[in-house]
Formats: sequence, C-alpha cells, structure tokens
Amino acid sequence: RGYLDMARHRERLTILTGALTDVVLFDGKRARGVRFEHQGRLKTVEAQREVIVCAGAIASPQILQRSGIGPGAWLKEAGVAEVLDLPGVGNNLQDHLELYMQYECKEPVSIAPATNWWNKPAIGAEWLFCGTGLGATNHFEGGGFIRSHEKFAWPNIQYHFLPIAVRYDGRNASKAHSFQAHVGSMRSPSRGRVKLKSANPAEHPSILFNYMSHEQDWEEFRAAIRITREIMNQPALDRYRGAAITPSENLQSDAELDEYVRNHAETAYHPSCTCAMGEGSEAVTDGEGRVHGITGLRVVDASIMPDIITGNLNATTIMLAEKIADKIRGRTPLPKSDAPYYVANGAPVRGEPKRGL
Repeated sequence: RGYLDMARHRERLTILTGALTDVVLFDGKRARGVRFEHQGRLKTVEAQREVIVCAGAIASPQILQRSGIGPGAWLKEAGVAEVLDLPGVGNNLQDHLELYMQYECKEPVSIAPATNWWNKPAIGAEWLFCGTGLGATNHFEGGGFIRSHEKFAWPNIQYHFLPIAVRYDGRNASKAHSFQAHVGSMRSPSRGRVKLKSANPAEHPSILFNYMSHEQDWEEFRAAIRITREIMNQPALDRYRGAAITPSENLQSDAELDEYVRNHAETAYHPSCTCAMGEGSEAVTDGEGRVHGITGLRVVDASIMPDIITGNLNATTIMLAEKIADKIRGRTPLPKSDAPYYVANGAPVRGEPKRGL
C-alpha cells in the first residue's frame, strides 16, 4: 500500500505477478537484462541502466548463482557457466532463533476465547469495517531487549510477549487462558549458506542455517531461559502466573536446558546477509548494493546486510531500500542522526562503534 499501490498507475511501471526469475543476462560483466518465465513462456526484458535484484536472502543469492555469479566450485557443480567467481554469494547466512516460554494464566484476561470459531466472525467484521478490536493487532505490543551478560556491547536478547500460548504459525493455540514470551538471541556467530542445486529456477536451493554451531549460542539461550523465568516469577505477576506449560520447571541444569533448546527452538523468519555489503573476498556488494566486479547490477534487500541486526528486519530493510533508492536517483541523503541513546554501564567500550540500537 505504501509503495506499489501508489506507483502502479505510472506509465513506466509494469507489474507482473506469477513470474519466476530465471537468470540475469550479461554482456561480458555488464548486466543487460533478465530472463523469466511468465504464463508458461520464457520472456526477456532489457535494462537501459541497471538490473536490481530484490528477491530476499534466500532467492537473491540463488538468482545470482544461476546467472553465473557465485563461488566457482558451486557454479561448476551445478553446471552453470561462470561469469564471475564471487565467493560470498550465498554464504554468511544468518537468522534469529527463538523459544516459546508458556504459562497458564489464573485470571480470564488472555485472548484465548478469540480462537474459538464462533468468536472469529465478529472479530473479523469489526476489523474490516471499523479497523478496531482484537483483529487490528498482532498482539505483540509488549517487547524488549536486554543484555544477558556485561561482556556484550549490545542488547543480545529480544523478547516478545503474547497474551496466549500459541505456536508462531498459529497452530496449537491454547483453549485455556495463558500467556507466553518469545525469547531469542540477536547476533548469533553461527553462519550458514544458500547453495544452488541446479540451473533450474523451479528447484529449491540447498539451505543450511547452521543454527547453534557456536558455544555462544548455547550460553545465550541458557541465560534467556533463566532470565525469563526470573521475569515471570516477579511479584507483580503473582496474580496471573499459573503453572509453566513449557519448558517444565524441572529442567534446571545446563544439559537439560540445552536439550530443550535443541528440540524446541524455531526460526523467527529473519534470513539475511547472503549477499553481504562490504570489502574483501567474502563481500558481494558495496554500500549502495552494487555487485562487486559487475556493472549495472544491484541487490537491494535483507541479503546485503553484513551482519544481522539487533531486532526485526522489516523496518531496517525498508530504510536500506529507501537510502539506496536515493543514491540511484541522485538525491542528497539525510544527515546522520545525533539522537542520544542509553548506554548501559558505559558499554560499549570507548572507541568501539555503538551498535545494536
């Protein structure tokens, strides 16, 4: 609504739905267009200036790899003719991992009744016609960021609080009054990859997130569980807090918590960083999204983040796209913000960048 709906009537804009990108086309090392499938036919569009790939952290590196840009060995293995051996394409995959910590609620104040089918029509109608009521929110208004240890220079744990016990995908919603916290680490040092299997655009890539492959991950999740229990056991919640649904309070040792994390941690759906901006052998794009070693090709989406951010990706991805759009159009960027912000106990260390706002 904020972008395409406002621009869709422009004569110079054509929007095609149900199209599947095949490859970016090149003259040497200059991008000249795109080949794609639409309504059962292969079609080609030529670019006067640039091709801009905005397919996300999973599909963007796959498109580049199919087009001949990526780790040379991967391209050869998939039978793709190499345009440029760029090792970082598809590497550096990062995500946020989360746990649910669920509790029974002793007071009838949760949104559990809203999950009953006979209540849903009225909720939907109120949202549709009035824009109000239980359907006008995702019920994640309560959240926060904390540092689990003073060694971190940024808030490394994020919370979302929800007034019902439910899975991220909406399944297994509790019919009894309940509440939960989603909690997870923000900047895992684990790194994965997205690797094409073939030149067929309809074939899914091989995706390895490589979750929990660093000891810091385990330390952070143990701390997250213990700190969340401390929060939930505060006197202010005595009136509402019932028995723990999951994880059981019987799980106390590091080994028991690790096993729970191994079996229950889930993605927060924040894949990023697979076409990372920067310099050096593993960088894919520069600070304006331009692919190193290629003319007329940019990537503009969450894949060009060099490191995953401390928080949800949506607003940052929009900001990133706005700033690169200004660069493309030759607009003067806004001045850097000098707004003050809180720094806990003098962290980060003087001279280091203040990250993780």
